[in-house]
Amino acid sequence: MTTFRLAAYAVSIQNDRVLLVRCTSAFDDGHWSLPGGAVEHAEDPVDAVVREVLEETGCAGVVERLLGVDSRVIPAAERHMPEKGVHQNIGVFYEVRVTGEPRPEPNGSTADPVWTPLADVPSLRRVALVDVGLALAAGRPPTGHVAAVPVGGLVIH
Repeated sequence: MTTFRLAAYAVSIQNDRVLLVRCTSAFDDGHWSLPGGAVEHAEDPVDAVVREVLEETGCAGVVERLLGVDSRVIPAAERHMPEKGVHQNIGVFYEVRVTGEPRPEPNGSTADPVWTPLADVPSLRRVALVDVGLALAAGRPPTGHVAAVPVGGLVIH
């Protein structure tokens, strides 16, 4: 058995700070992520990232540019539910300008949207996609692809 997810993520950097949201689940008491999430059936990824930014942060988002696309395969043994098999996540990363004051998502899976100093990110418990998004924003590779992000320590899947 395998699973697949197409998702769109916002990389919003202002004044050497990145907008992050705290995620919680039945498997995890909290980690940091970029605003974003699954692209719904027949939804354009640009529309998905704008929708997700609004849902998760209360802020309006304007897509400035495509940063890149990341394909990440998570082996079954590394998943919280290994019985679901291998998982592939295709993440589309956009540079997004946000306006408004962040607020928690009502009745959602994210909380605590925070403008976080870039220098503080390495010390946070975060998903690997944060590092991917920041690497894309910093390097702006012409192919829109960054090398695999090592997973270990504070960086989680």
